[in-house]
Amino acid sequence: MKLQSYDELKHSKYRLSLMLFLFLNVAVSLFCLLPFLGADSPVSSLPVGLVAAFSLTLLTLCLVMPKQKFPLLNPVALILGALWAWHINHRYHLVFYFDGSFLIISLLSVFFISAIALSDYLIAFCLHITPPVLTVLLLDDGQHLMMIIFTITLPLIGFSLHHLMRRRFDSFTRRLVSQLYEEKESFSDLSMLDPLTGLYNRRGLKNRLDNILENHAGSHYVLLLDIDHFKAYNDNYGHAMGDQALARVSVAIRDAVRSRDVVTRYGGEEFLVLMTNVNASIAMKLAERIRQYVVDLEIPHRFNEKVSTHVTISAGIAPIFADDFDQAVSNADRALYVAKNQGRNTILAWEDLPKLTQVSNDLI
Repeated sequence: MKLQSYDELKHSKYRLSLMLFLFLNVAVSLFCLLPFLGADSPVSSLPVGLVAAFSLTLLTLCLVMPKQKFPLLNPVALILGALWAWHINHRYHLVFYFDGSFLIISLLSVFFISAIALSDYLIAFCLHITPPVLTVLLLDDGQHLMMIIFTITLPLIGFSLHHLMRRRFDSFTRRLVSQLYEEKESFSDLSMLDPLTGLYNRRGLKNRLDNILENHAGSHYVLLLDIDHFKAYNDNYGHAMGDQALARVSVAIRDAVRSRDVVTRYGGEEFLVLMTNVNASIAMKLAERIRQYVVDLEIPHRFNEKVSTHVTISAGIAPIFADDFDQAVSNADRALYVAKNQGRNTILAWEDLPKLTQVSNDLI
């Protein structure tokens, strides 16, 4: 998960909290507007009607247009809190017999909505309850001051602590997601490298290839290289020495090419070089330089005596036509096969294969 995904998740949670907040306001306001058991008439008032209409309108917009930007929770909470304060004041002056419980019940109703929907949003919680709290304190005129203060203070302290813990948790989660993403990128990079030679593996080559073919115009060449008689080298010198030889040859290949060329360990003792933005002449010169760099390593190879007393390579080179990399590899492989049959320690271009075939036929 990226930080962007985490932010999208938080936004989704914010949207759901807003919708729950609006739904609760609709439910409570409808309860006040409709007749209920034990009452002679519904507890209706203009502010309650406005709460229902305002909340229902916003809730409908959220449902009908889920991809649109939603109204900010803080101003919505303040507006609805002010409407509930208006309702409390309106109803207070209509109550014929006041026993002190009306204001407390009204305040608890507002706290009920805020506690369920706004527990993770302290500012919106405070904005929603502030107008009703101030209204209740003014209307009570100090008669039930301690009870009202207790009703206000206890949940406020609880939600403040909850908010602090949520912020710390969110900060920890962000750091964790960021760290995990960095480690994922690191492991992804490692998974694209051959552990022995440090060159790209096939996965790394594909990743670079997609970018090169998409963003780099011009001609590109595939050079396929193979260490001559490497099986005999491993059998007689041992695999540890074979690994050392592979590592040294890989360094020589990397040093011989340009920084924009892609060097890959394509398999066992086989290497592939993707030469970018290069013509046939320069590609062949780079290939010959690679061959010479490997010879200059002077890695002893007594079982390569038909070619040299040192480790050598053979190679086939082919251009990439119409971004068809697989066909270019196939052509380079054919050229490599012929280069090995011709005596090894040589570079052969795919374009020269028809000429060689014609020469062979003439000799026959």
